[in-house]
Amino acid sequence: MKPRTKRGLWIVAGLGALGVAAALVLNAFRSNLVFFFTPSQVAAHEVPHDRTFRIGGLVESGSVVRKSDALTVTFRVTDMAQTIPVVFTGILPDLFREGKGVVAQGKLGPDGVFRANEVLAKHDENYMPPEAAEALRKAGHPIDKAAFAGQKASR
Repeated sequence: MKPRTKRGLWIVAGLGALGVAAALVLNAFRSNLVFFFTPSQVAAHEVPHDRTFRIGGLVESGSVVRKSDALTVTFRVTDMAQTIPVVFTGILPDLFREGKGVVAQGKLGPDGVFRANEVLAKHDENYMPPEAAEALRKAGHPIDKAAFAGQKASR
């Protein structure tokens, strides 16, 4: 075999290996990608039905109900326009409260109930996911950051 042919085969084999590696990386990235949706988007059926995603908003006041097993909790997440029921089995974060911001990760069931496998409570009163803040603003309930200023000074 001529040296030129050998070199061509090595180049083709290298490009093939690079293509396979890129495909594997992109596949892993796509399978680990988790999108964020608001309750209004969930109600409008803009969410994937076969994939895990995150839903965020405020925990509706008076909606938290603990089941008899002490680990299963049901509550409703709202963006003040739409409300989605959520079921979670596990230990909730210490900052989880009614009327406070929350992000839950899981899947939407065929019955319209979001089954969360992870619940995250916001850690700072000044933080809210931009999508959730925008949904609240569109629903006529803008977040007033100035209202939080007094809380920080009292700490």
